[in-house]
Amino acid sequence: MDNKAKILDIAMNLNRIGNWAADDYRGKKKRITLFLDQNNSYLSSLEVIDGKFKKTLALFKKKYKKLEKEGKTGPKDPLFWAEMMMTWGNILTHRASFL
Repeated sequence: MDNKAKILDIAMNLNRIGNWAADDYRGKKKRITLFLDQNNSYLSSLEVIDGKFKKTLALFKKKYKKLEKEGKTGPKDPLFWAEMMMTWGNILTHRASFL
């Protein structure tokens, strides 16, 4: 799987996670954790990325660490957290065109 496909999978997972969290974070926490872990696997397997997408990826990785931790421990505001996950999903989807 190439970098673009991995980024798009991460983006899709972020949108799924966001939807699950908005619907019923507590009830779907196990599934959310599974997909957060899957995203970590995708992130660690990315090959070197240069060009326009590099800055986006660096910022995402920094923010994702915080979002992941909050997602696993339980967000203070699940709807806000869900919105952040979906926002990053949309950003990555649109910026993947630079790969």
